[in-house]
Amino acid sequence: MPNPITTNVLVIGGGPGGYVAGIRAGQLGLDTMLVDDGPLGGCCLNVGCIPSKAMIHAAEEFHKISHMREGSQIGITTAAPDLDLAQTIKWKDGIVGRLNKGVAGLLKKAGVETMRGWATFIDGKTVRVKTEDGHQDIRAKNIIIATGSSSVELPFMPFGGDVLSSTTALDLDAVPETLAVVGGGYIGMELGMAMAKLGAKVTVVEATDGIMPSYDRDLVKPVLGRMKELGIELHLGTLAKGYENGHLAVEVDGKASHIEAAKVLVTVGRRPRTDGWGLEELDLAMDGPFLKIDERCRTSMTGVWAVGDVTGNPMLAHRAMAQGEMVAEIIAGENRAWDKRANPEICFTDPEVVQVGIGEAQAKEQGIDVKVGVFPFLANGRAMTMENETGFVKAIARADNHVIVGFQAVGADVSELSAQFSTAIEMGARLEDVAGTIHAHPTKSEGVQEAALKALGHALHI
Repeated sequence: MPNPITTNVLVIGGGPGGYVAGIRAGQLGLDTMLVDDGPLGGCCLNVGCIPSKAMIHAAEEFHKISHMREGSQIGITTAAPDLDLAQTIKWKDGIVGRLNKGVAGLLKKAGVETMRGWATFIDGKTVRVKTEDGHQDIRAKNIIIATGSSSVELPFMPFGGDVLSSTTALDLDAVPETLAVVGGGYIGMELGMAMAKLGAKVTVVEATDGIMPSYDRDLVKPVLGRMKELGIELHLGTLAKGYENGHLAVEVDGKASHIEAAKVLVTVGRRPRTDGWGLEELDLAMDGPFLKIDERCRTSMTGVWAVGDVTGNPMLAHRAMAQGEMVAEIIAGENRAWDKRANPEICFTDPEVVQVGIGEAQAKEQGIDVKVGVFPFLANGRAMTMENETGFVKAIARADNHVIVGFQAVGADVSELSAQFSTAIEMGARLEDVAGTIHAHPTKSEGVQEAALKALGHALHI
């Protein structure tokens, strides 16, 4: 075995949290290495956020053109489109490849050395990396664990063949005639709606009494309406029990039934990747299945840090990135701590759903009296010109001083409003600040200003 490599910072995992930690550490002049067993970018870039959004876009374009066969209100009529799914996958993979190279280039620019392999802890300062060429020990003063998460597999319906994970669903060679989605969370709803637009007959099976449980019910209603328009069947209070010979076995109120499905997509959640890298060799405190961290992302062992999905909810790439940047700066001697007030949650369904901060129900639970303003997109000129007036923007602020505590929105492309929502909350903006800021016309962002005006009692366009 080669002599051990020594470094100041060792990052285990090249996903959003890990590679951002590596880049920032390198920028700060810290001797840094990053180890990952897969392509740089992690789940998000390779099999999650980026490829799924590419497929969602392709599905929307195909669906839009398909419905122009019968003519449209804007005067466009087309022939029936053809779908070359292999070309779509090739295009999606091309985007992933470009971003892979981009991450590698950024790490190299920051002076970070990368190694492809599986890292296993020997002790709190040393890992052994299994590479294609053998094994290499690395000793580090600081180790940042950024191993991410993976899809939860149902023991009675393991992934493989016609039972798909969110990863394999993004690499199908043909659109299935029928698709059953097990789990009504954001991943299942995003991919299920995309498949319906590509021509699949989709059925969603959810064990609870509602879909997208982490989102306010008012935000989910337009999504339910769109599901119905797309012909998606929804079975609530329904348990998946197994899959065989093109049929998904289910149970409703104790009664057995089945749903025809050429493929089954299982999206029942994600779990932290804590297995296989020598956890038993470390004395790390746990928070349920997650690594327990403090406000500086320190674990219970000195010099061992953790960021991203492995540290708990919300399992979001942008949370991991912010944590990774912070940890690198702390290691470099800066005085940082996690004090984020806004962590946007977005569901890329049709329509899109965004929530930042707290909602009305959470405010009530916390004993906060609030003022609420809602502005519908059916009164927004830009929404009309985009042929999509579904949804609204909601502003939620303290009743006593008008400080904004939350924003919510549902509608086409509202994910792009999330940065304004987060900025306003992080800066402690009041309703008057947003209402008094000029918003360009015609844009959907005017709905944000109007929601603030509505909460103040004098909306201009409703």
